[in-house]
Amino acid sequence: MSTGTEGMGASAIGDAHLKRLPARWPRRVLFCVCGLSPQVVTETVYALAVVGAESDRFVPTEVHVLTTTAGAQRLRLALLSEAPGAFARLRRDYALPDIAFTESHIHCVPGADGQPLADIRTDEDNARMADAVSEHVRRLTADPDCALHVSIAGGRKTMGYYAGYALSLFGREQDRLSHVLVSAPFESSLEFFYPTPAPHVIATQGGRELADASTAQVTLAQIPFVRLRPMLPASMLQPGQGFAAAVAAAEARLAPPHLMLDVSRSSLTADGIEVPLPPWQFSIMAVLAGRAHRGLGAIEAPLKTKHDEPWAQQFMADLRAVVGWGRVPGSVERKLQEDCTGEAFASHLSHLRKNLRKALGPERERLYFDDGGTPRNKRYRIPLEPQAIEIQGSAMVMPASLPNAGSS
Repeated sequence: MSTGTEGMGASAIGDAHLKRLPARWPRRVLFCVCGLSPQVVTETVYALAVVGAESDRFVPTEVHVLTTTAGAQRLRLALLSEAPGAFARLRRDYALPDIAFTESHIHCVPGADGQPLADIRTDEDNARMADAVSEHVRRLTADPDCALHVSIAGGRKTMGYYAGYALSLFGREQDRLSHVLVSAPFESSLEFFYPTPAPHVIATQGGRELADASTAQVTLAQIPFVRLRPMLPASMLQPGQGFAAAVAAAEARLAPPHLMLDVSRSSLTADGIEVPLPPWQFSIMAVLAGRAHRGLGAIEAPLKTKHDEPWAQQFMADLRAVVGWGRVPGSVERKLQEDCTGEAFASHLSHLRKNLRKALGPERERLYFDDGGTPRNKRYRIPLEPQAIEIQGSAMVMPASLPNAGSS
């Protein structure tokens, strides 16, 4: 069975609406968490690849499972062995294409000593399991050509919770979350792996009853989730950050914006994240923060191609009001005295916005810097209330009355 998109990259897929059609993506990954019930893998693959309209079927190109050593042993024996070999049998029964699922696709949660955990028993085990789930989901969603489907059907309840939460943190528009529901009496049978296309009698109820596996009903329950990825800083999308750190970053994004300038260190912190800025960019933010803190208006850019002396004087006055007379960086002071043009200012602004966007993400960057939104006659400000701005070590001396050209 082919979807007709194998080998196509995201750019070849093209239209944005295809992001809502995970079945059309070239790399389609099913990620499961699993305890001692390997059946959840075959049940989920069956529900995704066999049930429903053919155009909507999500046929995985690969399957990854996170489990413990005990769960890994059951997965190997039940799904990958020659007998019962349930995974290969599922593919044969329903003529499914190659799906990469080998022992290398079974991942165990590492313990404190680096060795795989046999079970999740302690708070430390639980934290390591959360980090392992988070890292697998983060890594898989880092591939722009991949559509990820996460199943929370297996494992301990906390494993399913962390899998769903991790997808909420890192998931994109093409990613999905689900649970499988199996009809009675098959949900607890060790011999049931999926509804067979032909009659197949198996033991149920702990061997006390018999039932025909072909009559079973397996239903995929799609679970909506909130996608927080656009709110995360870029650092949280890098390897090794950990589940708790990603959650804390997301919580910071949901909190009201707060900007802190430490004048003594020339550092800027937004959403609890320190944003490294060179002297000119810090000076711009200091001027805008000082004006916003005092309830003053936005500033305009200086004259485009010639030194704008009145603007430079006002900028210097505003900057000294925040950092003090002796703390204006020499490179900034020289430019303000000799070569203050709109072109140079625009270059500093461009790099400033790039650094803010890189550290905070595009959604949060807009909360800390505003250019008025018009191509011409831009007016720059920090769109925060004074109480949301903290300036440490500031001189905060009101500037003397100076020419106000280029400001309001």
